[in-house]
Amino acid sequence: MAWLITKYLLTAALVVLVSEVAKHSDKFGALIAALPVVSVLALIWLYMEHQPEQKIADQARYTFWYVLPTLPMFLLFPAFQRWWGFYGALGGSAVLTIALFAVLRTLSARFGLML
Repeated sequence: MAWLITKYLLTAALVVLVSEVAKHSDKFGALIAALPVVSVLALIWLYMEHQPEQKIADQARYTFWYVLPTLPMFLLFPAFQRWWGFYGALGGSAVLTIALFAVLRTLSARFGLML
């Protein structure tokens, strides 16, 4: 149980760090947020919990593919926010990302990559 609490605290601390840094510097906050810290932490947690190498490798590979459909959201969020406000932009970004996940899954299946 202590391990689980430690994982939660470290992971949460990273999210808080990004939001606090972003209050003072948009660019530095975005840089920290763009780093794959959560993904790397997930790989570390899997390794420390003695998961099989293949499971850790699959986690890294799937993370790569699942990042791709999220990228347009970051480009379009500012426009969405101007048009629909903050919460509308969040909703519009979620809908866009879900649609792009569906497109990715369909296209990847044509090439034998089952996501």
